[in-house]
Amino acid sequence: QVQLVESGGGLVQAGGSLRLSCAASGSIFSINSIGWYRQAPGKQREKVAIISTGGSTNYADSVKGRFTISRGNAMNTVYLQMNSLEPEDTAVYYCNAIIQRTASDYNGAYWGQGTQVTVSS
Repeated sequence: QVQLVESGGGLVQAGGSLRLSCAASGSIFSINSIGWYRQAPGKQREKVAIISTGGSTNYADSVKGRFTISRGNAMNTVYLQMNSLEPEDTAVYYCNAIIQRTASDYNGAYWGQGTQVTVSS
């Protein structure tokens, strides 16, 4: 089994900052990429930021320059530093990882349970 556990969500005023954390655990051979998606009420889930094994990053245009994704020393952890938050950033944020569980497995997509981020105006 693979688990992704997120933390760090909460309520913040516009212009404030939050830092999300996600830790992957369980039967993991390799993590090919790990990152964050979000889903606002009535909207589809969208990519926020992804970081690959090699360290390359990919951001949604709406968060470029405000959010920074990084991995911990333990490569199974990922962080999302969110600065200059706007009410439009309000959503449930989900950690996502593309994981190979054993050397002979195909990659699979795994999701965390989500953490609420609310930005008040």
